[in-house]
Amino acid sequence: MKIKVLRTHLSLFVRDPEASAQWYADVLGMVEHARGPAWIMMSFGVKHHDIALIKAAPDAQQGGLGLQHYGLEIEGTFETLQKLHGMLIQKGVEVVKTTDHTVGNGLYFNDPDGNRLEFFLETIHDDAEAIKAFHDTGAPSNPIEIKPIF
Repeated sequence: MKIKVLRTHLSLFVRDPEASAQWYADVLGMVEHARGPAWIMMSFGVKHHDIALIKAAPDAQQGGLGLQHYGLEIEGTFETLQKLHGMLIQKGVEVVKTTDHTVGNGLYFNDPDGNRLEFFLETIHDDAEAIKAFHDTGAPSNPIEIKPIF
């Protein structure tokens, strides 16, 4: 059976859902659509939620297993990625790395709890061509300079 995924969402354990919700609103422009006693549901504005921020146990630690990063494909040009890089720096967000994946460029950063996110800009827009390039190059993650624009 072939599954057609229409959209995805992410649920994260965080130390302080209120503080994390403020960060996601400030840095990613998300809005709160719902909350419960131990969670806040954030959205990019179209769906009911794109990211759920759930209160972690008091002794929770960042581990070496589990989510490595959550990629957010952006619309725009390389300049858009440079402006996002500048915005992250201005907001004091930890930028982890910038990469060329052959099929696109990635700008990786951490949220306040160390959850890694990526702004991803596609450079090959034809899906069949991108799949071939990704396969042929072994899905590289080569360092690239993305000079921030402030």
